[in-house]
Amino acid sequence: MSATETLVATGNQGHSHGPGSPVPLQARNERTTSYDVADFPVPNGREEEWRFTPVKALKALFADEAGTETVKPDVQAPAGVVVETVAPDAVKAGKPQDRVAAVAWKHAEKATAVRIPAEAELSEAIHVNIAGLGGRGFGHLVIEAGRHSRGTVIVDHTGAGELASNVEIVVGDGAELRVVSIQQGDTDSIHVAQHDAVVGRDAKLNHVAVTLGGKVVRLSTNVRYSGPGGDAELLGVYFAESGQHHENRLFVDHEAINCKSNVLYKGALAGDHARSVWIGDVLIRAAAEGTNTFELNRNLVLTDGARADSVPNLEIETGEIEGAGHASATGRFDDEQLFYLQARGIPEDEARRLVVSGFFNDIIAKIGVPEVAEHLHEVIEQKLARTAALTEATNV
Repeated sequence: MSATETLVATGNQGHSHGPGSPVPLQARNERTTSYDVADFPVPNGREEEWRFTPVKALKALFADEAGTETVKPDVQAPAGVVVETVAPDAVKAGKPQDRVAAVAWKHAEKATAVRIPAEAELSEAIHVNIAGLGGRGFGHLVIEAGRHSRGTVIVDHTGAGELASNVEIVVGDGAELRVVSIQQGDTDSIHVAQHDAVVGRDAKLNHVAVTLGGKVVRLSTNVRYSGPGGDAELLGVYFAESGQHHENRLFVDHEAINCKSNVLYKGALAGDHARSVWIGDVLIRAAAEGTNTFELNRNLVLTDGARADSVPNLEIETGEIEGAGHASATGRFDDEQLFYLQARGIPEDEARRLVVSGFFNDIIAKIGVPEVAEHLHEVIEQKLARTAALTEATNV
């Protein structure tokens, strides 16, 4: 069965832009991947992979030119962890899938590698701090977990400027790795990144994407399996305010047998022109028997003028699977919940805060890193306070 036949068989019908102009279906794995920038034309915003993105804001990152600043990650790691500078092509977990990733691959002068030795069990998290200085920079980070190791890596992005980066993650056989990527740049910062992860035999990856700041943030996360029994949990939390664009794109490529993936992303939006985009692609190849996968995205729109786009996609090439599904929902406050709380004497502002906190609580609890969870609660409280003030000013 061809890719087109498979998509139609699973309910993904073709569409047309007018009589006689059918748009051919394209499987997710058929899109261009390359290290050569020339293989990716400068996007105009009409391409499928760019139609939700404000491409004009990314003009500088599309240019095939060297950066104006050097990205220098500050790594704080427990004893035994190896931190070194390597060539950008030292590890190849995945090829660039768009022009920005290819430009970043070409112009990142070096890569920072963080390696957890085989059998090591870290009691403390590894911290990687990346601060933009206001220019245009390119970064390359490699994270490797040796066989049967256990560890957590927190990557914190702050500061100003424009950053394009590639992150390569390799989880060795039997290892368990948690990677938390936090995007909280300054108001006018721009951050575009591609994360590529390879999950080994009977290994587990927890990948967490937290987006709290920045004018435009676009994070593409790709996962594939190098052996049977792999398990990937992909979590995401984002809160876009006025003028912010937060975009998350995921591709889980099931090729090995008996592997699992679970995707859960939740976001809130408040303010005029607050925008979020979530694209979830899962491919179950013909050889991936025994696959069990599910993806879910939920969005809470807090004010007028905000918009959330959510597009889950599932391609199945074999019927010999344990389970597969997807769902997404976008809505406003639950009036029944607000009424219930207000009927018990809780003021409306406080009731709204409790509803939003409850919306995020389950996914924050899954993150598994107390310091990140605490920080998330604090930032969400600050954003809710600004939202309440905005709402009050609008209603005056």
